[in-house]
Amino acid sequence: MRARKRFGQHWLRSESVLAQIIAAAELHAGDRILEIGPGWGALTRPLLASGAEVVAVELDRNLCSKLRQRFSGDRFQLIEGDILKVDLAPLNCHKVVANIPYNITGPLLGHLLGSIARPRRPAFERLILLVQKEIGDRLMATPGSKAYGALSVRVQFLATCEPVCAVPPRAFQPPPKVDSVVICLRPHATLPRVRSPQWLETLLKQGFATRRKMLANALKSLVEPDQVRQALLQLGRDVNSRAEALSLEDWLALSELLQQPHQD
Repeated sequence: MRARKRFGQHWLRSESVLAQIIAAAELHAGDRILEIGPGWGALTRPLLASGAEVVAVELDRNLCSKLRQRFSGDRFQLIEGDILKVDLAPLNCHKVVANIPYNITGPLLGHLLGSIARPRRPAFERLILLVQKEIGDRLMATPGSKAYGALSVRVQFLATCEPVCAVPPRAFQPPPKVDSVVICLRPHATLPRVRSPQWLETLLKQGFATRRKMLANALKSLVEPDQVRQALLQLGRDVNSRAEALSLEDWLALSELLQQPHQD
């Protein structure tokens, strides 16, 4: 099958990478797996071989026809459609294994994990995702690093993120113009306590919107600058700190210390 640019298709052909994805998923007979964008089935085949059930969601109609011919049986279910519009709850999957289209990575993470204000429940047990290296770096970034941002904090609030393996362009056909990485996301069974998750979301969005500004100035449309400086002092942080200097724990504490404006 020829990859189609409009769907962002790049076929994973590295047996080594496929094996590492399967190992990271820790599959067992009877597991019910959500696979996103199965393509021509390179990953579907070893998933089924493990004894797991696979629910595959594919947007490309031509590929769906091929997949139905290639795979059949009670353990394979194919849904033709846009994963971002699929209601995941009725599928009853507890793991996700996917080589996801890079152009929908952000929205897809929100669909799979939820948000700070509305986390997905029940959460998946684990998600093994092949993503663009730049995105993987952002998800695993630590405070003060160039890749650290609002996405880092949001995802780390919801889950732990660990690298599985690096994936060079030559592992695909056709090769993409970027490096990739396989990551393992494990949603937290218990989420960090925060009085107002929506307020935390608002602070993160505003704080990182102008990341070169000091937080006292970046948040001034929400909170008085002196109040932000006082809160930073209470956290033991420099009053001139920028958003990228604060860890998840710092952001949680900051949202508690700063007074949320009353809504009329």
